[in-house]
Amino acid sequence: MTELSIAIVAYHDGDDVKNAVSSILAHTDRAISKQIYIVDNGGVDGRLPGLAEAYPEVRYLSPGKNLGFGGGHNYALPFLDSRFHAILNPDILLVEDSFSAILEFMRDERIGMAAPRLVSADGKRQASCRRELTVADLLLRMAVPGRILEGKGGAGAEQARGPLGWLRRRNAYHTMQDMDYRKPFPVPFAQGSFLVVRTELFRELGGFDRRYFMYMEDADLCRRVNEKSSLWYCPYTEAVHKWERGSHKDLRLFRAHVASMARYFHKWGWSLW
Repeated sequence: MTELSIAIVAYHDGDDVKNAVSSILAHTDRAISKQIYIVDNGGVDGRLPGLAEAYPEVRYLSPGKNLGFGGGHNYALPFLDSRFHAILNPDILLVEDSFSAILEFMRDERIGMAAPRLVSADGKRQASCRRELTVADLLLRMAVPGRILEGKGGAGAEQARGPLGWLRRRNAYHTMQDMDYRKPFPVPFAQGSFLVVRTELFRELGGFDRRYFMYMEDADLCRRVNEKSSLWYCPYTEAVHKWERGSHKDLRLFRAHVASMARYFHKWGWSLW
C-alpha cells in the first residue's frame, strides 16, 4: 500500500498533464510513497504513455472513450491501494510540497477530505470554497462575468450600493469571502480541481456519482463526504490553478453545466435561495 495515490483525468491536454506531473515529482517529498494515475479520456495521446515509461510512479490508463470527469476518476478507483487519494486537474501546478502539508493536516481523523488554497498564476487566491449550493447562486455566477462580481467591472460607488452591490455581496457570501483563510475551517463545497480524500472513504462512497458526465459531480461528492465525515479547507499550502472556466465560453459546455445543475438539485432538493 502506498501513502498517496493521485489521479489526473486528461482530455487532449497532454502538455498540461506533463507539467502537472513534473511539478508533483519535483515538489513532493520522496519519502511519501505515491502512485500517479493518468486516465486518458481523449483516446491514446502519445505524450501520456511516455510519462509512464519515464517515471515509475506514473501509470497510464486508457478507457478507450470519454467517460467524463467523474467517470474518468472512477475508472482509476479499482486500481487504488493507498491511504489517501488526490483528485487533481491537469491545470494544477505544485509550487511547494503541498502533499506533505495536506497529509500532516489530515492526521486529524475528523477530516475525510481536504482542499488547499488555490491561487492564479499571479498569486491571487481563487474563490474555490463555497457554501451550500442554491439555484440563485449558481445562476448568478453563470450569468454575471466574474470580473464584475469581484468588483473589477469599473462600476462607480453608486452602482456598487445598488443592485450590483447586492449581487457582489451575495457572491462574496456564497464564496465564503468572510472566512479567515489563514485558519482551517469546514467547507460545504470545494472545487474539484484539487481534493485529497481518504481512499477508504472514497471507495465507500463509490467515487463520483456516475449520473454526472461533467460539472456538479464535485459538489455532489463534497456533500456526500460531509454526510459521512467532513471536508476542510487546509490553509498550510497553496497550488496554482489555471481555471479556464470553459462553460462560460462554450455554448455546448454551458448546456452540459445547466443539465448537471438540474440533476444535482433533483437529487438533493431545489434550494432556490
